[in-house]
Amino acid sequence: MDDNLLKLFIAVTAFAVLLQALIMVAFYLAVRKSAARMEALATEVKSKALPTMETVQSTMETVQDILVELRPKIDVMSVNFSESSTLVRNQLGRIDATLTDALDRTRLQVIRADELLNRTMDRVEETSDAVHKTVISPLRQVNGLMAAISTGVDVFLGQKRRHRKNGAGVPQDEMFI
Repeated sequence: MDDNLLKLFIAVTAFAVLLQALIMVAFYLAVRKSAARMEALATEVKSKALPTMETVQSTMETVQDILVELRPKIDVMSVNFSESSTLVRNQLGRIDATLTDALDRTRLQVIRADELLNRTMDRVEETSDAVHKTVISPLRQVNGLMAAISTGVDVFLGQKRRHRKNGAGVPQDEMFI
């Protein structure tokens, strides 16, 4: 029995070694096939990506050269813009001060003109009252006196009869001046 068992053990071991050899050959073929695919992929990447990378690199160098050339100009533009904005800000401050001063002066002149107009209107009223008191009132009195004298003379000379209307001694038309 030991002999049969030994033969069985040797057969199983031989079968296992053979199975391992077949698996190793399959791994070898799969790795070789994958390596061929990887090599083809690497070749394709080299043929497509490397020219693109070279183009990108040359473009980057060109852009870098342009930036090196433009940097002083951009710095000058930045300084000019900063100075210009400072000047504009200062000028706007001056314009604001000038406009504020002009508005204040205009406001003052409007107030003066209003006061002058008010004083003029007051003096016109005072003058009108003075003319009324000194000229018109005495004229009315003189006119009334002249009318009375004229009526008295007319009555005395008998040229005019007295007509009584509404109980008044003198007609209404003669009283109106």
